[in-house]
Amino acid sequence: MPGCFSTGCKVVARLLTWMLLIVCALGGAAAWWLHQPLALAHEPLELEIEHGTTPRGVARAVVAAGVRVDAQLLYAWFRVSGQDRQIKAGNYEIAAGTTPYSLLQKLARGEESLRALTLVEGWNWRQVRAALAREEALQPDSAGLSDAALMQRLGRAGVPPEGRFFPDTYTYAKGSSDLAVLRRALHAMDRHLEAAWAQRASDSPLKSPEQALILASIVEKETGRASDRPMIAGVFSNRLRIGMLLQTDPTVIYGLGDQFDGNLRKRDLQTDTPWNTYTRAGLPPTPIAMPGKAALLAAVQPQATKALYFVAKGDGSSHFSASLDEHNRAVNRYQRGR
Repeated sequence: MPGCFSTGCKVVARLLTWMLLIVCALGGAAAWWLHQPLALAHEPLELEIEHGTTPRGVARAVVAAGVRVDAQLLYAWFRVSGQDRQIKAGNYEIAAGTTPYSLLQKLARGEESLRALTLVEGWNWRQVRAALAREEALQPDSAGLSDAALMQRLGRAGVPPEGRFFPDTYTYAKGSSDLAVLRRALHAMDRHLEAAWAQRASDSPLKSPEQALILASIVEKETGRASDRPMIAGVFSNRLRIGMLLQTDPTVIYGLGDQFDGNLRKRDLQTDTPWNTYTRAGLPPTPIAMPGKAALLAAVQPQATKALYFVAKGDGSSHFSASLDEHNRAVNRYQRGR
């Protein structure tokens, strides 16, 4: 009997040893698989996980997106990890080198792939709407809205949209509402305008932040060389102080709208619109474009100067003059080549 018992113990020991070896081998294989790059149908892949998708459904979506992996195996990894219920809905990019482990971390953290929309300094509202329409990854919630309805949705009923959005690059996840992007740009302009207005010169002719925004938009459109901004703002500030017509071409062009064909003619300068600063005194009723931070600061902190005129020199910079005679000589030199 003792001999049989001893033999039985040896058999059990061998079985346990083999089972332990098998478990270790399986564990090693699993660890190796978790850190091996997944095979992709193409690079990068786009994965969309909708709200309410189960962990099993997520594994299937990964395979459907083009990841060459067994969906059951991937689902098993999700379950074993304990993070299966932490997977977040969203749009993700699966790049080359992604492993089962790193994929789950990305999904559990909600590290969505982001797109970017750039609103350019000096763009007008029509250009902003056109840029939004080109963004296929954005939900076009503003597409069917009038300007008035859109601003109401943004909480600014009765406020014209022109110039109200800060030019910058805004990131967003695929499927985001274009209204959400606009809301961020709107609030960004609020912050920058408030900060600029708080720094206004004590002798500024501007009476409100709205006037500062309007003047900044004109400065933005008139500036060819960045270093000229404060001087250009100084010219317009001088004209506002003495009640002199601003006579700035970009406001005339803005007022012409779609009628402007690229050539500004004498009759255009004489065609009255609310934005024609050759026929109407003071600032126009709204901004004419989106001013950047530098233009906002120039509008409220113009350079001290006696200049009342400026003309483009053809190299991006401007020549500034304090008298009409000097200005006419500069026009002949730089514009007419005399």
